[in-house]
Amino acid sequence: MLRSVVRASSVVGLALLVSFASPGAVEAQFGAGPSPVRYTEAQAHTMRRSVQLPGTVESASMSIVASEMAGLVTELPAREGMAVSQGDILASLRSTNLELRMQATESELREAEARAQLAERELERARDLFADELFSQQQLDGAEFEFNARIGKQAQLEADLAVLQDDLERSVIRAPFDGVVVDEQTEVGQWLTVGGPVVELHALSRLEVVVEVPERYFGAIERGTVATVQVGSLDGLEVEGRVNAIIPRASTQARTFPVKVRIDNSKSRIGVGMLTQVAFPIGESYDAVVVPKDALVLRGPQRFVYVIGDDDAAAILPVEVGSGAGQWIAIEGPVPAGSRVITRGNERLQPGQAVAGEALDYPLP
Repeated sequence: MLRSVVRASSVVGLALLVSFASPGAVEAQFGAGPSPVRYTEAQAHTMRRSVQLPGTVESASMSIVASEMAGLVTELPAREGMAVSQGDILASLRSTNLELRMQATESELREAEARAQLAERELERARDLFADELFSQQQLDGAEFEFNARIGKQAQLEADLAVLQDDLERSVIRAPFDGVVVDEQTEVGQWLTVGGPVVELHALSRLEVVVEVPERYFGAIERGTVATVQVGSLDGLEVEGRVNAIIPRASTQARTFPVKVRIDNSKSRIGVGMLTQVAFPIGESYDAVVVPKDALVLRGPQRFVYVIGDDDAAAILPVEVGSGAGQWIAIEGPVPAGSRVITRGNERLQPGQAVAGEALDYPLP
């Protein structure tokens, strides 16, 4: 049965592609022997109809990184477009005064520690003398007071030193998360106040696509729903995302609800602000024949797939495309489930050309 469908459709495909291949070119290719290709079997799969809506890419995490300290900017290694990791230095403030105060406090602390040790020995001696009735209670109390005072002074200086150390660390502004610097908001030599902006940082490893969903679809989309995001400016790049948030407050003018779709961007291919088309599965499920999207061949406005017939020849068949699901797409046309559709090497084939096929598996959605 498949052989008859393929042969009949091959005639249609050949007629449709007369303008795309000259007889001389086809004969030259046929004479070169079977062309190596990869194929995947068309599958019967349950699909859901989808609706496509425009969306805009936004950063899932964005921060105007500010200074916790007031001071003069001495270094600004973070520049626009620079990728930084969590903890990387974005800017440094002048810290000479802090360092000098730390040195002075450390010296005072060493002296306080020595005096505390001396007071401890004096207290032990006073206790021994008091036990031998050679010291009065007043003298013992004085030794205990002196020891406690020295311990208190030591603790105070340790706390002062910790504060100075914290101030010194905060004079270096670091990246709070992995991201890309998209705007510099200070410069070397500028005085920063507490809370003064340093850079604008965007996390690009995970992005959100914000889609304004018409109210008629509001009840059909749920949190966690898998959506397909297509970025037209990146040659139609498609990535899978999940609905991360549904804002249940409509725009008073457009009557649309913001829906956020979280997508992975670990390769940093997608930029903030890019326009997308987002496909949400909506409606009843239906049975369909699906093929990998790599099997589609475009010829102007028409779409085709190459199928390997029983005679190991490539036949080109016209199809109509439906909803997509991951790497697969539903089709309508003379391609039954189980057909060997060519997914690699189809861009250089001609109808009727002999092929040597090798299976290539795609994970079903």
